[in-house]
Amino acid sequence: MIDSHAHYDDERFNEDRHEILQKCVDEGVSHIVNAGTDVESSYASVSLADKYPFVYAAVGVHPHEASGWNDDTLSELKKLAGCEKVVAIGEIGLDYHYDFSPRSVQKEVFARQIDFARSLKKPVIVHNRESHQDILDILKSEKAYEVGGVLHCFSGSVEMAKQVLDLGFMIGIGGPVTFKKAVKPVEVVRYVPLDMLLIETDCPYLSPEPVRGRRNWSGNLKYILEKIAQIKGIDYKEAEMATTENARQLFKF
Repeated sequence: MIDSHAHYDDERFNEDRHEILQKCVDEGVSHIVNAGTDVESSYASVSLADKYPFVYAAVGVHPHEASGWNDDTLSELKKLAGCEKVVAIGEIGLDYHYDFSPRSVQKEVFARQIDFARSLKKPVIVHNRESHQDILDILKSEKAYEVGGVLHCFSGSVEMAKQVLDLGFMIGIGGPVTFKKAVKPVEVVRYVPLDMLLIETDCPYLSPEPVRGRRNWSGNLKYILEKIAQIKGIDYKEAEMATTENARQLFKF
């Protein structure tokens, strides 16, 4: 199993981070991509990747933090992106639910980071909340398809998924697909070809059923895989092997 999106630098892991990460290996997790949300957390992600052979890093500025972007931000990200275990630029994108940063600033910072990713030939990990059309427009206008990537914790419709796939992007599936009232995520998993799906926890957030509401961790990937297998009418092992290979291809492990 590969966790394509995690936040083990989060303070909720401060008391038992080492133990939890070792437990991930015991549970059969072979790789974890720890995504940065600002410069500080990007440094923390690289530090975790340096410490643990199975952890890899993505570096970037989340839309919530876009207002903090300044002349030094890109130079710091450039330093980090040169590290051997940085496999992607992320988590970047747009969030129109909270609007913690002005939308115009979010869009500019998103576009600049796609350009940065293209200069490095690294894929992007995209955050999208209630910003579907602008996400698609910027991915197209900034030629993000040249490097590819994943729309993490995909929350869009089947129609949006089709447009994402047309750009060559993968779809990240997490805990919400297991929720009892999930409709769109189930439809999306049914529609998207198995070779374009990634699994993720987004831990410590978005724990799947039957552990919803607790702190999430990569061992819970099994619940997501079980649901994908059920929706697609395949065995668990097939879902596990396919999503693992998809992540290997995207992140070039």
